[in-house]
Amino acid sequence: MHQIAFIVYPGFELLDVSGPASVFNGANHALKGQGKPAFYAIVLASAEGGAVESSSGVAVETRPAAGLRPDEARTVLVAGAEREYLLPAVADAALRAALPQLAAKAERFGSVCTGGFLLAALGLLDGRRVATHWDSCEPLAKTFPAVTVDPDALYVVDGRLWTSAGVTTGIDMALAMVARDLDAGVAGEVAKRLVLYARRPGYQSQFSPVLTAQVKGDSPFADLIGWMQANLDAPLDVPSLAARSGLTERTFHRRFVAATGQTPGRFVEIARLDAARMLLTRGLPLKTVAAQVGLFPSARLAEAFARRFGVPPRLFRDMHAGL
Repeated sequence: MHQIAFIVYPGFELLDVSGPASVFNGANHALKGQGKPAFYAIVLASAEGGAVESSSGVAVETRPAAGLRPDEARTVLVAGAEREYLLPAVADAALRAALPQLAAKAERFGSVCTGGFLLAALGLLDGRRVATHWDSCEPLAKTFPAVTVDPDALYVVDGRLWTSAGVTTGIDMALAMVARDLDAGVAGEVAKRLVLYARRPGYQSQFSPVLTAQVKGDSPFADLIGWMQANLDAPLDVPSLAARSGLTERTFHRRFVAATGQTPGRFVEIARLDAARMLLTRGLPLKTVAAQVGLFPSARLAEAFARRFGVPPRLFRDMHAGL
């Protein structure tokens, strides 16, 4: 059995543990369906053991971190939390004593969300590239200058070190672990069982133009943006979008830039290329991808894709399909 040890402390983010744990349990369920034995065993550990309450008020039962055998905890992941809960955890003598030993012996170790602060405080991230929640990228980089923080990645794999960005990205990282430990088919089955929209690769940005625009308060274009995302193959030029919004072209352009920070043309291209990137990871033909995202013919897709991502779409697909 491959033991997954989650390190928690008072005030930890529950989803940092429950999300990845559900992935590993889902992998066991998928293996059972194939007539194979379970692969993962999940254990929760804390400084003193016993019940530990999360920030949401849900308590979990844990074992003392010092009681974990370093040679058994093959994957060690530290959960994240808000600053007021992180600081006491960083100062906890029991965690500071146990974590380096566990990390040294584990096949892989890392963190979900802001859990990286605990590892960084122990010098375990020095000289490494890591991911963390977008709101903590700058504080982590300033507090620990020996750590290279990737502000865009959903998760980063640097040798034995695995770190993920905010909250739900722990699920993406856990799926990547399953794909590496077992195979992509099992990871895909787990993602399907969890009703995920897609398995997101680590290089995907924490932000999407659609989400960024939709969270801007009472954006007058929230409905339009949702429609655009669902109809990327439709004509999305300024005249068409302005007509759909009931505005003149000049007024639409001005208000759209004010609401999203992007010109309509730039916004549409980013949305189309992000969608194309996800479709390419499924191994789809370039012509199919180009038609689905509205960048047809495929030569148009190739030119725009290479300009944005620095690699031709065909090569990108060959490198990432099935991951």
